[in-house]
Amino acid sequence: MRLAGCAVRTWITSAGALAGALCISAATAHATPEMVLVPAGAFEMGNAERAADERPPHRISLAAFLIDRLPVSNSQFAEFLEAAGPRAPDGARYFDDDDADARIHRRRGRWRTDDDFGEHPVVEVSWLGAAAYCAWRGKRLPSEAEWEKAARGTESGRFPWGDEAPDATRARFGAGWNETAPVGSHARGASPYGALDMAGNVWQWVSSAYRPYPYSATDGREDPAPGPVRGTRGGGHDSPAAHLVVTHRGLGLSRNPAAGHHNIGFRCAKDAGR
Repeated sequence: MRLAGCAVRTWITSAGALAGALCISAATAHATPEMVLVPAGAFEMGNAERAADERPPHRISLAAFLIDRLPVSNSQFAEFLEAAGPRAPDGARYFDDDDADARIHRRRGRWRTDDDFGEHPVVEVSWLGAAAYCAWRGKRLPSEAEWEKAARGTESGRFPWGDEAPDATRARFGAGWNETAPVGSHARGASPYGALDMAGNVWQWVSSAYRPYPYSATDGREDPAPGPVRGTRGGGHDSPAAHLVVTHRGLGLSRNPAAGHHNIGFRCAKDAGR
């Protein structure tokens, strides 16, 4: 929906409805300093040599899309909290501000990041909150297939940067509880399209429900109404190196979509050409 000279930003309730609107300048979707372009085409999703939930490998063709270069930071999410608050209109949680691991709090009448954590990836955001933030920015969560293609490209490397084992120059992993790094700190870990932090630092919500492969966008897993357990990708700051493999789906990770988590963040995507 558009108003004269504007695009309308909306955010999401727990029933999947859109609520609220803010007028922003409309912009054509193309690669920018904020987002990278993933061209149209096919890639192989999954891995025949790893966990059962990564099998079978299968070929997926996707339209071109844009994905955020970086995960959403605490400073960015604080702006959303100023506009929408930490709860949906029906009371569902966008953000667990009452959790000790949250790094944004209401102080002196505003939502403010904790000292020295403004550029760290936001955590304690529910799946609903992540989807609502992206809608508010005129974007959406990436599907699981989009996330994997953005991380691996069309090649078969184990990690976004290739097959070399993870180290401290490429990713944040094997760290302590809530010991994240500022977003974009690991330039050597860039994906083939230039996206950073696709491995480590925080797991990332995707739009898709966590269902068996092969992936299909038309089998109900992309239903926007919250409910089923949602996918997370990428590994976190407290993950072992094996969880940073681009095909890993978070098997065994705690990820109730109605709540936030200390090691789950997100990034947004949008269709190209819009």
